[in-house]
Amino acid sequence: MRTDTMTDGARPVEMDETHRLISSDKVDGTEVYNRNGDHLGEVDHMMIDKYTGHVEYCVMSFGGFLGIGESYHPLPWKSLSYDTAMGGYAVDCDRSRLERAPRYTASSTPDWSDRAYRSKVDEYWIPPV
Repeated sequence: MRTDTMTDGARPVEMDETHRLISSDKVDGTEVYNRNGDHLGEVDHMMIDKYTGHVEYCVMSFGGFLGIGESYHPLPWKSLSYDTAMGGYAVDCDRSRLERAPRYTASSTPDWSDRAYRSKVDEYWIPPV
């Protein structure tokens, strides 16, 4: 992928990023923090709706050492916001809430076609109003 820069107004922008769009290559591995600036994990991958093209979930890796004991936490994409000061995504939670959140391991991946599973994740992070 090209990473040349061009100008978007007054600031340079890489070719794999525009004012509104960003390549998934740049999102994978991005750090995730809570609003206090505490590091929670990093983006492992995203789940994208094949028909609409919308990112539905950001799957964050958390814990472990060298891939051992690591867990994966799906967060609804709309629960994250990019914080330029931190250089990563921010989510409204502390470490204890994250530890209670729906998660899985590499050996127990969820059935993403199960609407009940996705509803459980959605309701944990974005409770109904």
